[in-house]
This record gives sequence, C-alpha cells and structure tokens, in this order.
Amino acid sequence: MTSTSSPPPARPSGGFGLILVLGLAAMVVSMMQTLVVPILGVIQSDLGTSTAGVSWVTTATLLSAAVFTPLLGRFGDQHGKKPTLVGVLVLLVAGSVLAATTESLTLLIVARVMQGAATAIFPLALSVLREEVPHERLHTAMALVSGTLAFGSGLALVGAGLLTQGAHPDYHRVFWLACGLAVLALVGVLLVVPTSRHRTGGRTDWLGAVALAAMLVLLLLPISQGHEWGWTSGRTLGLFAGSAVTGGLWVLIERRVREPMVDMRMFVHPPVLFTNIAGLLVGFAMFAQFLGVSYLVQMPEELTGYGFGASVLRASVEYLLPTTLVSLVAAQFGGMLVSRIGARLTLVAGAAFGVTGFTWLILQHDSTPAVIVAGMVVGVAISFGYAAMPALIAAGVPHHQSGIANGINSISRSVGSAVASAVITSLLASKTIQHLPAGTPPLPEESQFTLSFALAGGAFLLVAVVALVGLAARRTSAQDAHSVSGADAVSVPEPGAVSVPEPGAVSVPEPDAVSVPETDAGRPLAR
Repeated sequence: MTSTSSPPPARPSGGFGLILVLGLAAMVVSMMQTLVVPILGVIQSDLGTSTAGVSWVTTATLLSAAVFTPLLGRFGDQHGKKPTLVGVLVLLVAGSVLAATTESLTLLIVARVMQGAATAIFPLALSVLREEVPHERLHTAMALVSGTLAFGSGLALVGAGLLTQGAHPDYHRVFWLACGLAVLALVGVLLVVPTSRHRTGGRTDWLGAVALAAMLVLLLLPISQGHEWGWTSGRTLGLFAGSAVTGGLWVLIERRVREPMVDMRMFVHPPVLFTNIAGLLVGFAMFAQFLGVSYLVQMPEELTGYGFGASVLRASVEYLLPTTLVSLVAAQFGGMLVSRIGARLTLVAGAAFGVTGFTWLILQHDSTPAVIVAGMVVGVAISFGYAAMPALIAAGVPHHQSGIANGINSISRSVGSAVASAVITSLLASKTIQHLPAGTPPLPEESQFTLSFALAGGAFLLVAVVALVGLAARRTSAQDAHSVSGADAVSVPEPGAVSVPEPGAVSVPEPDAVSVPETDAGRPLAR
C-alpha cells in the first residue's frame, strides 16, 4: 500500500509578518543573481583581470545555486525548514562580508559561491508557507513571495547603479548592501518563522546529490562560458556530452537507492515536469528582457541610429525599475487569479501578457514610453508565471517533497536565465555595425535586438502551449458529475501516482492529504 503523508494543519500564525519576512528573504535571493551585472566592468578594472576572469563572478553563483538548491531543499524537508533557512542566511551574510572586504578575484569568486547557495532560500520559503499558511490564503501568499523575485532582480540593478556613481566607483558598497539586507532577513527569520513541525528525517542521498550537482555543473558551465570558449570548441561540446552521460547516471542512481534525493516518479509526473519546462521558459524570457532592454537603451543613437544613450543608472531606474514595481504589484493579483480560475489558466494569462509585451518591444523599441510600458506588460507576465508555478508544484507533489520539488523548479528558472544570457550575448556579438569611427568598440545591429525580443516572445508562446496542452486537466465523467462548489473537480491519478486536485482549486484538501490505497497490481482501488 502506498500513501502520502498528511501535513499538520496550518497554524493561524501564518500571517502577514511571516509572508513579509519570507518575501524579504526571497528578494535577497534574486538580488544575488543580478547584483553584479552593472558592476562587472568596475570589478574587472579594480582587480586588473580579464573579461574571461571577471565572468566567473557571475558563473560561480550560477553553479553554486545549481549544486546547493536541490540539496538544501531536500535537507529542509528532512531536518526542518527554519534551521536550514537560518544556516543558508548565515552563509549568505558571510559571503557578502567576504565580497565586501576582499581585493582578490579568487576570494571574490569564493564569496559568490557562498552567495549562490542562497538560491535555496526560495523553495524553503515556499515550503514554510505551505506548512504555516491556511489553505484558503496559500496561493496568494505564495504569489506575493514569488513576486519579490522579479522585484529583487530590478532593485539590485538600481542599487548597484546608484552605489557606483561618481568618478571613483567602488564595487564593495554593492556587497555591503547585500550584507545589510541578508542580516535583516536573518533576524526576521529568527524572530518570525516558527519551528518546523513536519520533518521526514531519513538519510541524505549523497551519491544522488553529487551526480545531480555534476550534471548541472557540466551543463551550465558551457552555457555560461560558451561565448568565450566557442560553441563548437572541444571543451564546450565535451562538457555538454559529459552532462548527458552524468544525467543518465543520476537517473540510474535515483531509481536504485532506497531513499532517493529526487523521486523520479515525482520528477516526471506531468504537473511537475511541465511546470519545470514552463519555469525554464519564463526564466529565459525574464532575463532576455532585462539584458535586451538594458543594452538597447544604452546604445549611442548618434553612432547606431537607434537607442537612447542612457547611462547604467538611467537604464536601471528609468527603463527597468517600472517593470520590477509592476511585477511586485501584479503578484497579489496573480495569487487572486490562481484562487479564482486555477494556476494553469493564470499561467496562460501570464503567457498572453508576455507575448503582447515582447511584440510591442519588437515593433516600437524606438520610443522611450513604448519601451517602458512594454516592459511593464512583461513584468505582469513574469509575476503571473511566478504566482502560478508554486501552486502547480504544490498540487503535484506530496508535502514531504515540496522543498526538493520547488528547488528543482528554481533550478529550471536559473537554467533558463543562463541560456538567455548566453543566447542574447552571442546574438548581439554575432552581427555588428560596420564602418564605426576608429577606436569605437563593436556595437550590435538593431536587428539583433529585434531577434532577441522575438525569441523571448516565442518563449512565452511556448509557455501557453505547455499550460494549455501539457498541463491540461483530465477528468472522468463520474467526477464531472460530482461538482465541487467554487473549485475544479478532483483529477484522477495516474496508476501509482499521487492523487492531486486540479491546480488552483480552493476548497479541496491539500494534495498530500490524500491516501491512495493500491491493489497488488499498483493501481488505485475503486473509490
């Protein structure tokens, strides 16, 4: 007999203070990803390193997130969310202090590895919400916390621009900002987040963790460095091949160990699998918008015939900050939509906004108001996507797997962002304007920005396909006859799968509260 564990009832203490603290922690997570983007040139100049060398300041964080997020998400499921959150935040504070005080590239990269581990905070925060917030408010709470991700990314760009203004910019100030916010989040977690009541215990699947980490590193390393090494170089192709081989080994390990880090049935369960695909696509589109708009508005119009000649600070404040503010506001509406129409249709609505916003950027990126408003439309799309995905994950996995499942979803978005960075960078460098004045660095042709926005819009179009086809609800006639007031009917589980409600249902039990008895053949008994 197979059954899923029932979570303890949510405590009424899961109120606004808890959501605010977890939202702050999630915001700090997203800031770590984009914090250094505007100051890479300053770091390169101050430390006297090469472009390839300074690129490891971003690559190290990406690889660290890939390694630690699933491991710490699973660790939180097993041993408690609060102590794991506290440990990760302490590591983040230590990494931020090291980055703010070092003059060594090697130590800065070490600090960025420590900061990268903070990505695990987001899935842990969602797990805490699922345990502490009453079900009728869960979707809204998850949407608000998820909405801080896009807001944090934009805030980091603005903060970095403001703190490095002047004739003598100092990148250390940016890391002190990160340190201060991390300390604030740590104090909030210590004071507000209750001690976990739901722990699975068990052994840590170290072999599976190492295999998963190796696969992700071998995948993300060539994605992030391919434009430097060459996409057809032996090093790049060899690492991609190594990732494929290691991925096969990881699957084999997880299918054989007694307590796998990732339950492969959960991993390929359609709601989880297609939500992760959607996460990859949304991560791609979000980073493409940040990079594409940031580079576009900084182009000198007198040399290129397009662009606005904006400074880094102006690009962040005038063109990107409105997107992040709209994302934060739209997050609460995303949560309401999830409760009213379901997570799947909310994801479709977000995809529609995304396609609209990028189409607008394709057609009218020669006007400042058009670029700003189109970016705000994309911000709504990102918020709706972030609001829908945690609800889809929550409806697709049992309670004791929520940490690792949300961790994998976070990694899918990180992979999408890494792919976007590599693709946009390669596109802009592949076709440059000819006959520029002597001494002018290569500048991309306008068509490359148009192509970049088209790819991002195509990503949102694929999100709509994933939501409408891959995540389509399946019901039996008997269940259709038994309507549930104010909610979708409960879906019939696949043979051997967990019985879960339709994503977005508001008046049915938590998906993991259902115990599914099985026959000897592994099929659910008639209900």
